[in-house]
Amino acid sequence: MSKTGKNSYGQILKSSALTGGSSVVSVCLGIVRTKAVALILGPAGVGLFGLYGSVQDLTRSIAGLGINNSGVRQIAEAVGSGDAQRVAKTVTVLRRVAFCSGALGALLLLLLCKPVAWLTFNDYQHAGAVALLALAVFFGDISAGQAALVQGMRRIADLAKMNVLGAIYGTVFSILIIYGFYRQGMAEKGIVPALVCVAGMSILTSWWYARKIKVERVSLTMREVTDETRALLKLGLVFMASMLMTLGAGYLIRIVILRELDIQAAGHFQAAWALGSYYVGFILQAMGADFYPRLTAVANDNAECNRLVNEQAEVGLLLAGPGVLATLTFAPLIIELFYSSKFGPAVEILRWICLGMTLRVASWPMGFIILAKGARKLFFWSELAINLIFLGLVWVGVLVFGLKGTGIAFLAMYVVYWIGIYCVVRRLSGFRWSAANKQVALVFLPLVAAVFIGWNIFHPLAPMTTVIVCALVTVFAGIYSLKTLCALIPLERLPAIAQKLIRLFRLAPADLNR
Repeated sequence: MSKTGKNSYGQILKSSALTGGSSVVSVCLGIVRTKAVALILGPAGVGLFGLYGSVQDLTRSIAGLGINNSGVRQIAEAVGSGDAQRVAKTVTVLRRVAFCSGALGALLLLLLCKPVAWLTFNDYQHAGAVALLALAVFFGDISAGQAALVQGMRRIADLAKMNVLGAIYGTVFSILIIYGFYRQGMAEKGIVPALVCVAGMSILTSWWYARKIKVERVSLTMREVTDETRALLKLGLVFMASMLMTLGAGYLIRIVILRELDIQAAGHFQAAWALGSYYVGFILQAMGADFYPRLTAVANDNAECNRLVNEQAEVGLLLAGPGVLATLTFAPLIIELFYSSKFGPAVEILRWICLGMTLRVASWPMGFIILAKGARKLFFWSELAINLIFLGLVWVGVLVFGLKGTGIAFLAMYVVYWIGIYCVVRRLSGFRWSAANKQVALVFLPLVAAVFIGWNIFHPLAPMTTVIVCALVTVFAGIYSLKTLCALIPLERLPAIAQKLIRLFRLAPADLNR
């Protein structure tokens, strides 16, 4: 492999490690915050916290107009052009649009606080708290705009630091606020101020890192502002529609489970869904932070675009494969560790979801070709189609297979998606799977299928033997991934301690150990 290729893989792994590490820290802090809220407020307070959070997220999704995603693309495209004036114009307009959309969303929530309170809580007593959430919406949208600037400039280390610091400050201050209200005998009144505080901390940290980016001062004509804004909103509105479709599909799926089964089944599905998404979600978020702007910068060069997608898919499979196998092997232990023994039915759903997640990792990089090329209509209709297919599959799956039908539906949906997205990007950019990707797939897909089938067939007959064999398969997959990754990146780019361990265990090829 050429030195350029190895440097590219090294960049993927470096950005994945930075963003993935910050995501792990943020999630852990979120767990701490949730645990503290549960101890202080009890179940009712946690439910109230979730309702207020849902109102905030939905309002932000609508008010944000998707500019945090479209902004990344526009900035990355401007940076790729090498035109400093174009970069300055894009950044200036992004900041203005983020401020205006945040202000508009906050104003709408403020004006509609009574109807929103009635729809959410079936009373007007919470209208004041809903009105106060307008501040969280305003801060959140501006923070998203600043984050888009940092990501679009591919300052991944700053993005990771920004996320971690925002999570730390938000967690500490929100717990202190809720506890302060609790000491005064009105703990539930501290929930919304805590949410506002978390959003406020995020805007401070995002501003701190965004200000480091030096951009030329430019004066824009009304025509230039209009053109840049139109470009942001064209793709941004598609992102917003996609997000709303995903949120809506998730809501309707839970309604189907609730209507056809019961509230406990909905809880089991939620537990399996959350755990199935954690590990793969870290990987996809980590890779996407740097991958999307990199791909956008070369979107017009099909050969380079396809090379990046193949590299990203290869690294994704190598990182995700061992984790998926471990989850399949230790699913009962994981469910009991994070929840309790009462969530036993979630185990089978989790295993089916793991199969779907394997295909998700393989298909995910291909979907970014559509975004990088700015094919808005194609992206919108493909997202709408797959969400409708998922809804239909869940409904049929629940009727035929019961609760585990939700997991089967998830796998079936990603089989359809993988085939469909491959056909689409093949026409868009002439994409083909690389030989390296085919080799990795031929290793992991049979292993994942063998562990899944073996567990269902042999575990009832020989539980301990099945666990040991599946664990050994997982260890083998982990060693294979490490050796392959070590061969893909220059050894000198790794930390000194990592180099010593790799040489000690002979994970790198012989020529790299010299």
